[in-house]
Amino acid sequence: MSPLIGFVIVFGVAIGFFVAYIVKSLIAPKRISTLADLIKSGKTASAARIAKQIIAKEPRSLDAHYFLGKAYQMENKNELALMEYKTVNSIGNFDGMCDEKKFRNEIATLFQKFNQHEEALKEYLLLIKLEPHESEHFYNAGVLFEERNRGDKAVGYYKKALEINPRHSDSHFRLGLILYRNQRSMEAKNAFTEALKYNRENGQAHFYLGRIAKERQEYTAALKCFESSQKDPDLKIKSLIERGSCYLSIETPEKAISELERAIKLATDPKANETLYARYFLSLAYEKTRKFDEAIEQWEKIYGVKPNFKDVSQKLSSYQDLRVDDQMKDYLTAGKEHFMELCKNAVVKMGLVVQDIKEIPNGSQIIAIEGDSAKWRNTRKMPKLIRFLRIPDMIEENIIRDLHEEMKSLGANRAIIFSSSNFSRMAITFAESRPVDLMNKDKLQNYLK
Repeated sequence: MSPLIGFVIVFGVAIGFFVAYIVKSLIAPKRISTLADLIKSGKTASAARIAKQIIAKEPRSLDAHYFLGKAYQMENKNELALMEYKTVNSIGNFDGMCDEKKFRNEIATLFQKFNQHEEALKEYLLLIKLEPHESEHFYNAGVLFEERNRGDKAVGYYKKALEINPRHSDSHFRLGLILYRNQRSMEAKNAFTEALKYNRENGQAHFYLGRIAKERQEYTAALKCFESSQKDPDLKIKSLIERGSCYLSIETPEKAISELERAIKLATDPKANETLYARYFLSLAYEKTRKFDEAIEQWEKIYGVKPNFKDVSQKLSSYQDLRVDDQMKDYLTAGKEHFMELCKNAVVKMGLVVQDIKEIPNGSQIIAIEGDSAKWRNTRKMPKLIRFLRIPDMIEENIIRDLHEEMKSLGANRAIIFSSSNFSRMAITFAESRPVDLMNKDKLQNYLK
């Protein structure tokens, strides 16, 4: 072969490679542009097919990997999308059609979706460097620090977000949540109020404002907040329970029953803590309205799920007599007039004459004398002060002290107190050295019989 022919061949090959390179350089951007158009028009299957063809020839084509990931994401194939985005991240050459800021937002969202919080945080910290005036990046970084139990760090990022955008409602709310958990209630209240100023639909802010008001015994304000928070479907049951609890605190058990029954109807998991608390508060409301059968039914349902829940086993034990003792059930459930008659009859059976009877909270009070003298004030017979209580709680010393003081003010020589429950050790000790007779549940049952 002559040198001239060899030169021609080499030159021809070089020209071929050069032409191929030029053609490829012109076609590749066009195909990537086509990918972008297909994604924009929602033709994800076609986009994925072309992206795979490009990747087969150019494995490190960042744009092809990005648009393939985008197609997967649009088809809800998030796991595959994240794999492609990770490849984009490893290539890291953002000089084509893939916008780095937009990409980092997207991959951070996917990292969060798959609970890869550390990786998501890295992306938001990079975004803060790329866009230092974007409040959302600081907010998202704050949330991720909070999830890593770094509330101290999170506070700084929320405050920075608010410096950039004072109207950022979510940052106000998250800041308030940290303050609330740190028992800085009034500062938390201010933060939640600010959050609502810029987003009235923030149900959680309403809910925690309700909690703060309830803790301060501002029940009217609390009820209003919980009424607003129950509009959030995720908070409806919790809000109804809180409203029921507020009504119990202000001695309005009928309204508590209405709210708590609604909460239980909405509950889907009988073992959830929310359901158990709804049943427990409902049982207390039934108890206050003397619907003891209904209260016992709720306690039994709670006991079936969680026997050690609060004082449920003790409640069931206290009311065991209702199932076998009709007289005790009658005493506990009777209406006002019938209850007064029962107490009067019990006093008569003691050989006393009733001089006065009146209703007191959770019971009745009777003044009586011995024998059949009706004009006890003009005789030498001293009056006795007798109280009948029908409350489930242990009778504490303060109740006995109150009885003793009233006994002295009336000039009575003895006081007797009947209870459907029992007396505390301190109450018994106080009565031992004073003219006060304590009649517990067992003694009351004997008199009723």
